Amino acid sequence: MLVSMSLYLLGGFLLLFFGLISFFFGVSFLIQDYVLFLDWEFLSLNSCSMTMTFLFDWMSLIFSGCVLVISSMVVYYSESYMYNDMDSNRFYFLVLLFVLSMMMMIVSPNLISILIGWDGLGLVSYVLVVYFQNFKSYSAGMLTILTNRLGDVAILIAISWMLNFGSWHYIYYVGVWDSWSFYFIMLIVLAGFTKSAQIPFSSWLPAAMAAPTPVSSLVHSSTLVTAGVYLLIRFSNMLLNLNCSFLLMLSMLTMFMAGLGASFEFDLSSIIALSTLSQLGLMMSILFIGWPMLAFFHLLTHAFFKALLFLCAGLMIHCMSDSQDIRHMGVMVNYLPFTCTCFCISNLSLCGLPFLSGFYSKDAILEMMSLSFFNSFVFFIFFISVGLTVSYSTRLIFYCLSYNMNSYSCQSYYEDSIMMKSMVVLSLLAIFGGSLLGWLLFGVPNLIVFPLYLKIMPLVFVFIGGWLGYELCYSTFFSSVYFMKWYFLSFFSGSMWFMSSFSTYMLYGKFMVLSKGFAEVMDSGWGEYFISNSSLLYSSFMGKVISFYQFNNIKLFLLVFLFMFLIAFI
Repeated sequence: MLVSMSLYLLGGFLLLFFGLISFFFGVSFLIQDYVLFLDWEFLSLNSCSMTMTFLFDWMSLIFSGCVLVISSMVVYYSESYMYNDMDSNRFYFLVLLFVLSMMMMIVSPNLISILIGWDGLGLVSYVLVVYFQNFKSYSAGMLTILTNRLGDVAILIAISWMLNFGSWHYIYYVGVWDSWSFYFIMLIVLAGFTKSAQIPFSSWLPAAMAAPTPVSSLVHSSTLVTAGVYLLIRFSNMLLNLNCSFLLMLSMLTMFMAGLGASFEFDLSSIIALSTLSQLGLMMSILFIGWPMLAFFHLLTHAFFKALLFLCAGLMIHCMSDSQDIRHMGVMVNYLPFTCTCFCISNLSLCGLPFLSGFYSKDAILEMMSLSFFNSFVFFIFFISVGLTVSYSTRLIFYCLSYNMNSYSCQSYYEDSIMMKSMVVLSLLAIFGGSLLGWLLFGVPNLIVFPLYLKIMPLVFVFIGGWLGYELCYSTFFSSVYFMKWYFLSFFSGSMWFMSSFSTYMLYGKFMVLSKGFAEVMDSGWGEYFISNSSLLYSSFMGKVISFYQFNNIKLFLLVFLFMFLIAFI
């Protein structure tokens, strides 16, 4: 066990070291407006040379620095979390492989090398989702990988489409617009939508919660789901040539649907997963409105507080004997004071409480959206979604930290020093990260002049959402919301608008029937009987002959003797 512990410590330290170096390099590249384009020729055979290209600019370096710092804390946390696991070494290397795939995707200016990182993320996420090896994990893993394969196929088609250009380095062509570039950018948007779980591909994100908590923390904060947003930020110059109102509507509906679903959910992991979905919708929306820098800013601040939220939730679930129902988690603040403090910090940052890191990006996004020339539907959905975020966060804090003594009777509450240290670093980032990045990323302060009612509108919706969340805490199954009069409405709101059923029974179900037919015809048909089973049939036949011979040996010896005697006589 000492080996795995030292592995986790070493891995966490190295990731933190490289993350800080990467972040400082990113900041210096940003200040100096410097870009490093690196061509590494790793194989030269006769006249054929194979090169690997890396793009180190301020965006890729700052993002990879943040990913590595968060990963270091998650790996360090996993040392305690996975202590009793039989396969903790395998888990460690899978997490490292996951982080390396993300790094590959971030620093690639080339669609082919992006595909390597993109596919790596999909495959390793599948292996991690099915880590606990039960039926729920297998189903979730299949849903995850099948949805992500759509995005992989879109990138493959985009690679073949880029043969119209002179190179696969997309970075040269983001400023170019041709008649067929529309199809190319639509493929990239499709890939981004599948990876970032926008409508209609949203159902895999809550399902992926079947993975261990440290993995969920990485997936939902800075790696898998943010890959799609990051890719679209890189291609944002091409999006300027499009009318993105339909894509904006899809991402806004994702944000609204996830916030609504989380307000009716009682599973702690599902609430946090739906909250990630809501924030991804927010990033995508502001990206399609035309502010990619704000989307990137929110991407980083969200990564800090969401990783912390997952780590706290993981420890709380661990202490509750792996029960994830928030109705069992009454008055946890008495037993886990430090964890609950960090949980509150991350939740309030998610709500957009002033001067925590989530506030800086959310407030800027809402103001820029108000400044854009979009209709009142966009305006109200944005503000209502922000209110819903505060609503489910308040409900979560209320159920887990106060409420009544609903907890199980025999629990082993403990706060591990290793877990607490990892939470401290992420808590500092969740408090100070937003203001720090706000000063770094935006060199010149923008002056936005609004009338007073519009300026305080975000805060008004934050407080209205908090009040709504408090009211929802007291709606039990005996209240009118859950009675038959309104039951369909609450069920519809809480089940992601039936998207999970659509994507499993209706979409994949037909293909499963088709594959079952193919399997019966090909694998279980005549070929299976004659070719694959021939050795089995032969050996079983010979076994029957030999057993018959052994059980009836006296009669057979006499018969054979008589038969041989007759032949010899003749």
